[in-house]
Amino acid sequence: MGIFDKAKDAVMGNADKVSEGLDKANAMAKDKLGDKLGDHADKLDMVTDKAKDALGNAEAAGEEAGEAAGEAGEAAGEAAEEATE
Repeated sequence: MGIFDKAKDAVMGNADKVSEGLDKANAMAKDKLGDKLGDHADKLDMVTDKAKDALGNAEAAGEEAGEAAGEAGEAAGEAAEEATE
């Protein structure tokens, strides 16, 4: 398992905490930079929202993949039972 796989697993297992962290990072950047952000404050919000959407989409895809794998495993088990009868 590579480092990216480990990172993905850590993120997917803690999606709510990652989302909360994104919000905190957004707020911290706005606090630290204040008026220096100017028009970029809207871009910062947009990027934060996109990251949270991607996180949600990845989490949903992971759940669907898990369900599909479970169904495939059940079907394989049934097929194996039938083959041994």
